[in-house]
Amino acid sequence: MIDPLYVASGFGVGLLVGMTGVGGGSLMTPLLILLFGIHPSTAVGTDLLYAAATKTGGSLVHGVSRSIHWPAVIRLACGSIPAAFLTLVVLWQLNLDASASRHLVNLVLCFALVLTAASLIFRKSIMERYHQRLARTGTATTTVATVLTGAVLGVLVSISSVGAGAVGVTALILLYPRLPMASIVGSDIAHAVPLTLVAGVGHWALGSVDWHLMGVLLLGSLPGIVIGSYGAVRMPQPVLRVALAVILLVVSGKIVTEELHLQPTVTAAAVKAPER
Repeated sequence: MIDPLYVASGFGVGLLVGMTGVGGGSLMTPLLILLFGIHPSTAVGTDLLYAAATKTGGSLVHGVSRSIHWPAVIRLACGSIPAAFLTLVVLWQLNLDASASRHLVNLVLCFALVLTAASLIFRKSIMERYHQRLARTGTATTTVATVLTGAVLGVLVSISSVGAGAVGVTALILLYPRLPMASIVGSDIAHAVPLTLVAGVGHWALGSVDWHLMGVLLLGSLPGIVIGSYGAVRMPQPVLRVALAVILLVVSGKIVTEELHLQPTVTAAAVKAPER
């Protein structure tokens, strides 16, 4: 059955993604965890394949418009795909139980949300401070920095599904200051497709993907992204980015609060000895 609340959530996230360009992971994953009570691992795995499906359409549009800088995409992928694969292998080898997996995902998710919020709030000041210095960087240095950036994104996205949006865009702006903004966004979306697909398939292999849930979310998000994209030009972007950053920080604080409430219970259960 199709739950209207899931469809509405997909539509709302798609609307915000269309208006702000921020990856759906930073919005959808916390929503699934906090509002619907989905286990963090399942929320991450489902959101990764959900993101791969939605961003494939976006990358096709940018490809037709020729607003993708393929050298940057390839360099990012050279770092992110191997990093994602190794991260998934490590998670498989660790074979974490449900409780440990929840704590790991929540910890990395909070870090990724704060990093995304910071990139939204301080993007302009970071650009003003480092733009001229990075514009003089040589090709070899830029290539190495792009591959390393991709590796960091690969680890973050594989564990939390967050990082390929605002963080990726900010990194590309700094590394490729001469590219127009349309190419920056197009390159970030094009890179996110193989990254989220590889990470999502890995989570599927680990058994943490809800296919029905993903289909219902796509049912709402696809029209939401279209409507949001048309409304983006009519909305003040700085206000939207700050508002979204505040939401991400509040959500991160909520996850931390829940973790602090759960931790004493788990610790007490682990150390309690049987009474004699």
